[in-house]
Amino acid sequence: MKLEGKYIDKNGSGYVTLIPEEDDDMWHIYNLIAVGDSLRSTTIRKVTSESITGSSFSERVRTVLTISVETIEYDTTACTLRVKGRNIKENQFVKMGAYHTLDLQMNQKFTLTKEHWDSIALDRVDIACDPTRTADVAAIIMQEGLAHVCAVTSLMTITRARIEMHIPRKRRGSCTNHDKALERFYYTVMQAILRHVRFDVVKCVIVASPGFVKDQFFEYMFSEAVKQDIKTLMENKPKFLLVHSSSGHKQSLREVLSDPNVSVKLADTKAASEVKALDSFYSMLQNEPNRAFYGIDDVERANEVNAIETLLVTDELFRSADLLTRQRYVALVDSVKDNAGIVRIFSSLHISGEQLGQLTGVAAILRFPLPELEDENDSDED
Repeated sequence: MKLEGKYIDKNGSGYVTLIPEEDDDMWHIYNLIAVGDSLRSTTIRKVTSESITGSSFSERVRTVLTISVETIEYDTTACTLRVKGRNIKENQFVKMGAYHTLDLQMNQKFTLTKEHWDSIALDRVDIACDPTRTADVAAIIMQEGLAHVCAVTSLMTITRARIEMHIPRKRRGSCTNHDKALERFYYTVMQAILRHVRFDVVKCVIVASPGFVKDQFFEYMFSEAVKQDIKTLMENKPKFLLVHSSSGHKQSLREVLSDPNVSVKLADTKAASEVKALDSFYSMLQNEPNRAFYGIDDVERANEVNAIETLLVTDELFRSADLLTRQRYVALVDSVKDNAGIVRIFSSLHISGEQLGQLTGVAAILRFPLPELEDENDSDED
């Protein structure tokens, strides 16, 4: 993301002017824009005019509008945002108070104004504009007849392609139909990799499957790369990592990213840190339950005695339409940081964020045990 301008006064009111440059930037913007904010950007508006003869005609004009935000929609496939609201600035084509929808796209400059920029929103602007941020992992999760080609960033897991093909069973005395169908499947997956994996950016390409499917596909792909002289594959062969998964479904990605061999390979990537933090919480919950709690009430009580070592929270909670709910989570994050705790904000589009969302979206690893907190929970259940 490119920061074109920024002004925040001492009361927290102000604006930022940004230009999204990558897919992840659109996710950041989705998390920044809230109902009641002011959004200014260029747009196309259909205008009806009347000619000298009295006949009417329509034309599409490009103009700049400022709207008060009422609804926000994010299209994960097209990576675009549709923001609807009422016009709040005089415009020759659009009346004051008229509804309009701004479509925000890549490389389109916009200005976002808020009455109050809280710490979460300001941190997100800083993270989004960090030039070192990259989408550094690609993953192919597969089984016979099913494959998912995914881009894994610290923010989200995006399914770039889903391949599903019928593979006939092997018949006694003849495997021709099975082998031909499997070869077509492998070829389709290879083409999807070439089309969707940015080898100039990724540090690692994971290929995971049950059994020997990954090994057979890997052998086929690089055999074809030699035959067809596909230099992109041959030059990036060291980036491929073969690991076991329980299935070819996308849900298997979490177990793949938790694999120790994968963790070593991904040590420098941002995606691995989120998975590692969640694994640490699950491990603590199993082995030392007095030091692992989830749910906003328990986590807040732990924070009151400065017990939180690591706070895990999903970004979905900060998109709450209820201002008081958002302020509650912002205050929690600020308090943990002030007490030298670590805060991990998970993307609800990332596989680890989905897992955390199933645990209410907020959890904490504590510095020291709080058995009395667990006793309170037990008594409540009774």
